[in-house]
Amino acid sequence: MKKILLIGTGGTIASEMTEGGLTPELTTEQLLSQVPAISGICGVECIQLLNLDSTNITPGHWQMMARCVRTHYGEYDGFVITHGTDTMAYTAAALSYLIQGSPKPIVLTGAQKPI
Repeated sequence: MKKILLIGTGGTIASEMTEGGLTPELTTEQLLSQVPAISGICGVECIQLLNLDSTNITPGHWQMMARCVRTHYGEYDGFVITHGTDTMAYTAAALSYLIQGSPKPIVLTGAQKPI
């Protein structure tokens, strides 16, 4: 069975309604608990790297994401990064330069609605 690292950075997918509107609150473990059938497909371990609205993601955060993937690269068959949709394309572009030529999948995912 493949082993996947789920890396949380926040975004709407991990948000809950607060007085100030939607705010990233959920951890990667909480997100994963919403998809119990995944255990029949692959093994997933979680790291909560950030919990930000993606409009607050900076180049320093891109470096953190790349460092996290590099640090754990030998332990996993693939990586899923949860992210807000507003700036996901910028993060994808940055990671394509920071992590080049990876034969392992590195997937960014988000949502227009909280999980």
